[in-house]
Amino acid sequence: MNLLLRGARVVPLDDAAPTLPDGPVDLRVVDGRIRDVAPRLDRGPGEHEVDLGGRWVIPGLWDAHAHVGQWATVRRRLDVSAAGSVAEAAALVTARLVADPPEPGALLVGYGYRDVLWADAPTAEALDEAAARAGLPDTPVVLVCGDLHSGWFSTAAARLVGVPSGVVREDPWFASMGRLDPDEATLDAWVADAARAAAARGVVGVVDYDLADNLASWQRRMSAGTRDLRIAAGVWRDHLDGVLARELATGDVIAGEPEWHGLLTQGPLKVISDGSLNTLTAYCHDPYPGPDGSTTSGVLNVPPAELVPLMAKAARNGVHAAIHAIGDKANGLALDAFAASGARGSIEHAQLLAWTDVPRFAELGVAASIQPEHVVDDRDALDAAWGDRTDRCYPFRSLHEAGVRLMLGSDAPVAPLEPWFAISVAVTRTRDGREPWHPEQALSARVALASSVRSRVAAGQPADLAVLDADPLGDPGSLRAMPVAATMLAGRWTYHSLGESPL
Repeated sequence: MNLLLRGARVVPLDDAAPTLPDGPVDLRVVDGRIRDVAPRLDRGPGEHEVDLGGRWVIPGLWDAHAHVGQWATVRRRLDVSAAGSVAEAAALVTARLVADPPEPGALLVGYGYRDVLWADAPTAEALDEAAARAGLPDTPVVLVCGDLHSGWFSTAAARLVGVPSGVVREDPWFASMGRLDPDEATLDAWVADAARAAAARGVVGVVDYDLADNLASWQRRMSAGTRDLRIAAGVWRDHLDGVLARELATGDVIAGEPEWHGLLTQGPLKVISDGSLNTLTAYCHDPYPGPDGSTTSGVLNVPPAELVPLMAKAARNGVHAAIHAIGDKANGLALDAFAASGARGSIEHAQLLAWTDVPRFAELGVAASIQPEHVVDDRDALDAAWGDRTDRCYPFRSLHEAGVRLMLGSDAPVAPLEPWFAISVAVTRTRDGREPWHPEQALSARVALASSVRSRVAAGQPADLAVLDADPLGDPGSLRAMPVAATMLAGRWTYHSLGESPL
């Protein structure tokens, strides 16, 4: 259907953008693209007219880093994120088992514990006792760390999944994650629900880095009717040869049925080069407090001798690289690998950087894929573990001023798949009324928004739009709860609250 959208206030996102008319404009949408933008357009034959009533319009938002299946699953798991100790987490487990006991032999899976600041260490015995207090001593319990880099297993759960009891970190944990997921049909239904929720917040696209064969998963889901988002399907090394055998490069459109053709593209190669802060495995130049009172410099999951040829193989075939790097040494090595391999792409997270590495991003053409909500989730852990180097943590403004391309995301489920949370923290560096954390690294609202989209509101661009009930360049304090009135994807509404259906 061709549409004429009247009364749109287009939000300028580029300092050097083409001059927009003063006041509201009309937008003509034809075959999924913006045909015209002008102060007043005549309605054409067969066009459906929608009055936006002076609402603000921006390009649809992208989440540049999410694990969609994990996010969909976590939304239905026991939330233990509020736990401040082993005892508090165990009490939440007991309460859930009493209130809603699982079927015999079924796993109880919780999510969100962050033990880096706890006075005591998680143990299998604590979860065993929590199940016993509920009268269900044989119930297997697994709690997933809030950073997705470790899991906490009861004795029964460890036996069921085939891992050591207690806390399992990094590669052994990643290998066990899929055993906690529901069946395929259930997961797909949960993903469809999560996609609708994302569309309601103005999201039109996600780069999906689930630990899965993401191309196959999304071809199946889109064929079944889940078409509320564009998906760039990230590929892990286990599936890279399959992508190369199909001669797919990053950005290639995956052929599909007419109803979803164009929504699914090949994404980059994802590699987790080091660990994380909350699991105390981020790979750093300088040591920091580790588990059990020790000191650590973190874990390098993929050394340069392995990383460089892997990236070069992908690059020769047009597949970009998305390299997870948290610690400053891991980031430096990732940049070295980009230089040595000739790969294009991004560093995912870039949480702690050596100052000398900041300009290297721009010199090598490497984007920084950042998740600002982690700033406020991790600030206390950062102060405790890296207090002598927090001026180099999440250096968003320094990266931007060095000419580095920024891409905002959530890392869902590590943070909610909620772009306005990311934009808000990028601008304010705070949440919950606390003083801003290193406010010198804040971005302007315009830069944060421009780093959250992949198109513009202009003739010839995709009709991927978010319609807002407030000015996103106005009060920074309103960004987190930004009211979204409607979302359009390729010329069709995926969400609207405009009164009578505008379809």
